[in-house]
Amino acid sequence: MQTAPDPHAPLRDDVRLLGRLLGDTIRSLDGAPAYEAIEQVRRLAKGARAGDVSAAAELRAVVDALPSELSMPVARGFAHFLALANIAEQHHRIRRRYDYLRAPEGLPQRGSLDEAFARFVEAGVSGQALHDVVANMGVELVLTAHPTEVNRRTLLRRHARIAELLAKLDQGHWIASERDDFEDDLRREIATIWRTDEVMRTKPTPFEEARGGVLVFEQTLWDAMPRFLRHLDAALERFTGRGLPAGAAPVRFGSWMGGDRDGNPYVTSETTERVCWMHRWMAADLYWRDIDALRDELSMTPCDAALRDRVGDAAEPYRALLREVRGRLDDTRQVAAAGLTGDRRAGERQPYLQPDELRRELALVEQSLRSVGLATVAEGRLLDIQRRLDVFGLTLGRLDIRQDSERHTDVLDAVTRALGLGSYASWSEAARVAFLEQELANARPLIPRDLNASDEVREVLATFDTIARIPDGSLGAYVISMARSPSDVLAVALLQREAGVARPLRVVPLLETRADLARAGQVLTTLLESPAWPAAAGANPSAPGARAAVKQVEVMLGYSDSAKDAGRLAASWELYRAQEALVAAAEAADVHLTLFHGRGGSIGRGGGPTHRAILSQPPGSVQRTMRVTEQGEVIQAKFGLEGIALRNLELYVTAVAEATLLPPAPPEPAWRAVMDRMADTAMAAYRGVVRETPDFVPYFRAVTPESELGALNVGSRPARRKAGGGVESLRAIPWVFAWTQTRLLLPSWLGTGAGLQAALQGDDAATLAEMASRWRFFKETMTMAEMVLAKSSPDIAAAYDAALCPAPQRPLGVALRQMHADTHAAVLQVLGQDALLERQPVLARSIAVRNPYVDPLNALQVTLLQRVRQGESALRDALVVTINGVAAGMRNTG
Repeated sequence: MQTAPDPHAPLRDDVRLLGRLLGDTIRSLDGAPAYEAIEQVRRLAKGARAGDVSAAAELRAVVDALPSELSMPVARGFAHFLALANIAEQHHRIRRRYDYLRAPEGLPQRGSLDEAFARFVEAGVSGQALHDVVANMGVELVLTAHPTEVNRRTLLRRHARIAELLAKLDQGHWIASERDDFEDDLRREIATIWRTDEVMRTKPTPFEEARGGVLVFEQTLWDAMPRFLRHLDAALERFTGRGLPAGAAPVRFGSWMGGDRDGNPYVTSETTERVCWMHRWMAADLYWRDIDALRDELSMTPCDAALRDRVGDAAEPYRALLREVRGRLDDTRQVAAAGLTGDRRAGERQPYLQPDELRRELALVEQSLRSVGLATVAEGRLLDIQRRLDVFGLTLGRLDIRQDSERHTDVLDAVTRALGLGSYASWSEAARVAFLEQELANARPLIPRDLNASDEVREVLATFDTIARIPDGSLGAYVISMARSPSDVLAVALLQREAGVARPLRVVPLLETRADLARAGQVLTTLLESPAWPAAAGANPSAPGARAAVKQVEVMLGYSDSAKDAGRLAASWELYRAQEALVAAAEAADVHLTLFHGRGGSIGRGGGPTHRAILSQPPGSVQRTMRVTEQGEVIQAKFGLEGIALRNLELYVTAVAEATLLPPAPPEPAWRAVMDRMADTAMAAYRGVVRETPDFVPYFRAVTPESELGALNVGSRPARRKAGGGVESLRAIPWVFAWTQTRLLLPSWLGTGAGLQAALQGDDAATLAEMASRWRFFKETMTMAEMVLAKSSPDIAAAYDAALCPAPQRPLGVALRQMHADTHAAVLQVLGQDALLERQPVLARSIAVRNPYVDPLNALQVTLLQRVRQGESALRDALVVTINGVAAGMRNTG
């Protein structure tokens, strides 16, 4: 009997090839001593992972004795190997996707368009219902500049090139000389990487972050979106008899880069305006290239009367029209370039400022082609451009504005004091709402022109002036961080009115703490009942029928800060309950609710597999629409390669369609009661450590590289919301990042074990088993806990304690590792397993293969932290490389 081929053998071959070429490069460029040091450390780490106690002791001794001049090449060797392994894994995901596409009929990949649509139909979903949901779907992926992408853009481009070369190796059977050529190309790329400085020497400005962030559009999304929409169109045709209608864009993009000023003093009104013009310049440039290529294709003469009337007697009518279009796109680039410098004068130029202007020109070409029998031509490059316009508009993605609610309170407090009305900041919620409703109903200006205010207040007002000035279509929503009450939303509506914003941005409250999430339904109900609600939704509250016309409301949920506030288990349950309450409030008011999920990349910040996460949401919370943040390194991981981008786009569409068409049943009352008790116990345990243990903050700062993370220079935003303070002032990203470095991953599991143990030791063990098998939300919660525990290494964390922790605080480290062990045991008991990941062998193998390459970086990091803290600043770069390397090895950072 013939053995089936191992589908993962090509991945192992790729990793071996890249590892061999990296080793050759190190030996060639840095010499035998560096190569031999790396090999010695690798062998010892592999032995230590296999349980060889003497190898573990020798590894520590070798790393501690490593000469300063070898610290950097050893750190770089392991960091670059892990980066190359990531590239190979990403490429293998694309390879496996194509394997499924080429597989015999009946074996589609789980979550693919064909698999999902077939399953929906089998479950009784009508073709009409499926078509309606997909055609009217509104998923928006919001790219953010959170500082979790540790790779320089220069290296990301090199990584993409290596992925391209691996793909070429898969394309056929090469003769020996051709394969040698490809290996030489790979060798050159790896040599270039080895001689490129991976350490970011200066912090990026917010504008530089935004400029780097839009590169993913040019790099992959610009081509991936129309390709994906073709696949979606064909799948709809197969399963419903109708393709994707004109103008449909199930997935669009937004951005926070250059608009998120919450706690970032470097994002100013000028930054936001420049970023908006930069978006327009990039979009115009991409369309210019498309139109130039289309013009080259459309050399034909036959056209309809409408096009002939437009271009006169031009011999090549399509080219004549597209020459005009190209000229206006050039004008658009020039006006956008001027806007970048602060020059807002268009002069004699005729830029495209609204998508419909360009859409009409393209429709003229399409109608003419179809009328003269060239529909097949119209459905080629032209259709791709039209679909890009539906998805990207003229701005690639609309920019959200985000600001903390306290900053708006400060503005209104300055105004009421200046008018002799008292201190707005000291008023009750009822008094604030009454004042705001009264002012929104009053057409007279409120804010004095000569308002004497602080620089911070003036900057907030300048932001609203910028919103009023920026061309329509550049901005998306106004998100209010730490929103706690209806007045926070109405305040922004009033400030937009005062600035003369012609088309006010919709105002989106962001709920971020457990207490705020618990009040979510009440806050939304009160807001929707307010006579000023239409103003907050972007409508004129005094217009006839304004309330009836407002049928949409959006609320954002903060996964990162809620988890940092209450622990992941308690926060997850509170987020679930908040969504249920928001759905009920929206249904009672007869408005459509869109939930905006502020998820991070790591499990501790709400991250995880997209498809499963969407399907684990409460019934009714996904009704064709949702917004989700894509943060930091997740952007490259999900969208950096076209094949991966296509897979993630289909996962979003199929998951949202399934959650809409086949929502899960509500949880049983007994399950809810168990979750309530577990969440309370878990939060008490989490806060007991993080907030109530006096030694915790000193311990955290001693045993993690939290204070050294600033040397990474990976983001413009300060790590803390306010100077000084404890964990509460630290942002969620460095909080999770620091614990990821020590491999304890504490924010992702702390409290979970206590909650589970209390339930298991009581009368709830059978109920927990039922929940884990029948309730998607709980099953996903346990699966994520299982993955985090599998990726963590308490022994590595113990090494940080031994070297860096003051003696009085070491018992706390021992206690935390015991809590980790208890959580491990409890999760296994709930899942009914003997070992972690026993049902996920591919992931288990991936972690096992990586560990011997991440462990040396941790060992070296411990030594370097000691020495840098003792004043050896020359080793700081090597320390930064170990931080980057551990992040690459763990596959998510913060």
